[in-house]
Amino acid sequence: MMNLTLDLQQACAQPNLPSEAQVTLWLKAALTGHLEAAEVSVRLVEEAESQELNEQYRGMNKPTNVLSFPFELPPGVPAEEMNFLLGDLVVCGAVVAHEAALQNKDLHHHWAHIIIHGALHLLGYDHIESVDAEQMEQMEREILAGLDISDPYKGEF
Repeated sequence: MMNLTLDLQQACAQPNLPSEAQVTLWLKAALTGHLEAAEVSVRLVEEAESQELNEQYRGMNKPTNVLSFPFELPPGVPAEEMNFLLGDLVVCGAVVAHEAALQNKDLHHHWAHIIIHGALHLLGYDHIESVDAEQMEQMEREILAGLDISDPYKGEF
């Protein structure tokens, strides 16, 4: 089993947020097989903070479900000293809840999907090109299936 250090920051008043144990389970499910150890910060935020960060880093002036910030090694620091630092996820509770309701999905199943999606971004996966999107979506399906969560893309075109 991988060794995960989680810094969970709750800066959000949204009801029914996932517990630290749930977030840990979902991150470990996504990262097992890729890393032996990792440190991840997950910050649960309100829409205003999500929108500000999304505009600053992605040029999009709206809140989003998850933003991933992979750790960047400072110049001159040996990689082996910091190889466990994976990065940060910023998740907007209101957007996740709205999406789950809109898509008629179980709220915590959608949270699991969003956390796993963000973790895969921290590992370097993306969905810019369609072939990469297909690979990432298949990984998400397999990880979620291992948690007894149904295909989040079922019914989408």
